[in-house]
Amino acid sequence: MDVDLGFDKGKLGSLINRVKEEPEKGQTVWTATTRWDKGFRSEATIRSHTVPMDEPMQLGGSDTAPNMVEMVLGAYGCCLTTGFVANAGMLGIELESVDINLAGDLDLQGFFGLKPPEECPPGYTEVRAEINLNAPKATEEQLKQLYDSVIATSPVGNIITRPVKVVTEFKS
Repeated sequence: MDVDLGFDKGKLGSLINRVKEEPEKGQTVWTATTRWDKGFRSEATIRSHTVPMDEPMQLGGSDTAPNMVEMVLGAYGCCLTTGFVANAGMLGIELESVDINLAGDLDLQGFFGLKPPEECPPGYTEVRAEINLNAPKATEEQLKQLYDSVIATSPVGNIITRPVKVVTEFKS
């Protein structure tokens, strides 16, 4: 069954086949640059997009944009959404909506350096995502397979659930 979920299935299918035939084509590098504005405001430039970030007022910011840890939640939710839409579209599953609620537990004692990182990590200790799919024509088995596939292949989910080598250099 051909379902239109609003993305170019031909383009995605072609890319999948290219990577399948030539795995080296799947090796990519993604980039971003960031710039400090004022106070706790900064912005990330990703391709031709500028994404502002700021801290909430209770952390001394001016609350002009989401903060970085909130962006991680948003990135994970949007990554899952993309995975559900792409996989459903390629499998012919008609989706009417994808809604995801996310929450993350973060203890500010770690961020403020009031406790050592091994005792109180400065980042999330748990992230929860509640996924609501509306696909009235899909069977429970199709939705379970869709869910399992998306969770297993989410790049952002993978990034936040396993150790990633981070190389940071100081240049003055």
